[in-house]
Amino acid sequence: MTLELSHLSRRFTDYPALDDVSLVIAPGEFLALLGPSGSGKTTLLRILAGLDYPDAGTVQLDGNDFLAAQAHKRKVGLVFQHYALFRHLTVAENVAFGLRVRSRKARPSRTEIAERVQQLLKRVQLDDHGHRYPSQLSGGQRQRVALARALAVEPDLLLLDEPFGALDAQVRVTLRRWLRELHEDLELTTVFVTHDQEEALELADRIAVMNRGRIEQVGSPEAIYQQPATPFVCEFIGKVNKIPLTYANHRLSAGDWVLEGDPWNGRHANVVAYVRPEHLSLVGAHTESGWAARLRHVYLAGSVAHLELYIPSIDQTLEADVAGEDVAALGLQNGAELRVAPRGAIVFALGEQAGDAPAGRWVWQA
Repeated sequence: MTLELSHLSRRFTDYPALDDVSLVIAPGEFLALLGPSGSGKTTLLRILAGLDYPDAGTVQLDGNDFLAAQAHKRKVGLVFQHYALFRHLTVAENVAFGLRVRSRKARPSRTEIAERVQQLLKRVQLDDHGHRYPSQLSGGQRQRVALARALAVEPDLLLLDEPFGALDAQVRVTLRRWLRELHEDLELTTVFVTHDQEEALELADRIAVMNRGRIEQVGSPEAIYQQPATPFVCEFIGKVNKIPLTYANHRLSAGDWVLEGDPWNGRHANVVAYVRPEHLSLVGAHTESGWAARLRHVYLAGSVAHLELYIPSIDQTLEADVAGEDVAALGLQNGAELRVAPRGAIVFALGEQAGDAPAGRWVWQA
């Protein structure tokens, strides 16, 4: 089933929740809708679920009008952040609910329902919990019950609205990897809403980054991270150092860091370089391009150490990442004088007004 969303718009009073959104979702794809609160991702999910309708635009399913179908006829499974389980029903009864409320003509027999419930509970690794009530389960177990209930109606499209948002960090990591394996086994088309970039990068085949009701970029996790199309995507996905550049003598520079050439030949006054912490390297003292830096602090985070560096020549504090084991080997201590230089950067020529689309983009490599 190919879903084609064309020019969807939705307004709440004067607020554009969706602003001319177009997107194609391929059969069997795991698509993440990623963005900050208020970016429109949940509104888009609710429209696909039949819980809301756009003011303009269409959704086609294999050439047919998807929005014309009633919500219960769309073959959609929906999982919310806060489980939405029935507290007075057992786990097995919660999973069976969607099947039992079907019309008599479409409802499976009791035996068939019981067999399907047991199969699903086994798939979500809760086959011995069917007699329990939601209050007797952990948060991760409740979310798996909610997922089993969504799968019970045999959906063609699975919609997940920040399903791990209420769980602690370790449970989230375990569940999202389990969810990815489940998606691959079932080959369902899945749309996953999240504001957690790590979840999106780990789970999705493609990511649609949303901002202020619009899609800023759609692409693979690698493309979104390594080749961001806009400054917003660059800043929202992962950590990044934002460094204003100046133009002189036909070159762009920031202090002692000089970029050979300028693809815009000085046409744009507002040019900014974005450098990932892993692309900011410690270099030899005699390296020509780069900055003299003072190490303010070392933040150890397991196998990675985050270095907080003050650069006097540009009056900025930047972050660089090195392997945790290199901290002792290099004798890195607070107050140490170092020299650093970017190995790569995404450079944007920005518009005159805040919010303007970038006038140009340059992937710079040392």
